[in-house]
Amino acid sequence: MLAAIATTACMLSAPAAPAAAADQWNPPANLVQPVDEVWRHVETTYPDLYGFRNYGWDQITANRGYVNYCVRWDSDQPVSAALRDRIHTALARQFKKWMDAQLENGQGYNNWPYRDVPLKVVGWAVRNRNTLQWSDNSVDIYTGNINENAPQCAPECGRFFNQGGTYPRCPGGIARHYDMSLWLTAGFGGGAGGDWGQRIGSEYYVNSLDNDNIYILLHEMGHTFGLDDFYDWTPTGVCCFLMKAGSATQITDFDKWMFRDFWRHMKNRYGL
Repeated sequence: MLAAIATTACMLSAPAAPAAAADQWNPPANLVQPVDEVWRHVETTYPDLYGFRNYGWDQITANRGYVNYCVRWDSDQPVSAALRDRIHTALARQFKKWMDAQLENGQGYNNWPYRDVPLKVVGWAVRNRNTLQWSDNSVDIYTGNINENAPQCAPECGRFFNQGGTYPRCPGGIARHYDMSLWLTAGFGGGAGGDWGQRIGSEYYVNSLDNDNIYILLHEMGHTFGLDDFYDWTPTGVCCFLMKAGSATQITDFDKWMFRDFWRHMKNRYGL
């Protein structure tokens, strides 16, 4: 489900080395028409398509090639250090699938400047510190900040709340800021996604940690980068793809070319 991307709130890695990229647009012949139909639909239905400045593309570019997350653990189930690390690893693996869609023969497609976009989880938000069964300081821990009836990471450190790109009130400064939240809610069915991050069920996510494709999370990540839902129409000649909920469980070629097309229309804001 695409949450209202502009209004829904939900250690500094070294910037990735820019890739030598080709400026091109050559989707498969059978996808030219449906990809174009999607973009024309987006242009006529998004209220501030070109003015909005907090897509996933904006976040990665502002960081010069990395992304930081904070986990909102909206559950009373305990989390061991081992489970924490598995949650981080799975998140990075799913995010990489979208980033890999921007590569062609190992190079950034259509002037995409990054071969790799590292993902780091910098914090966890919980109701009760005792829920987290570790004592190391690898991530910041936030307690007592409840928003939308769920624990929230410090707004002072979140990009959603500081879109100017500076974090003067974040205790760790820009190095400990988070761009998005992974909001894991006990008993939650389906998902939601936007510029603030992604929300899915905690049980679903934990039970899917070893899966190659955590498809609800992948779908919601697509919304973070501006991709639409397809509840009431289907582009010509395609039937089954990740962003059409329930019709695919992995990123398909059509999803990839919609993703690339969104970048194609946004890249000029970065001088690319």
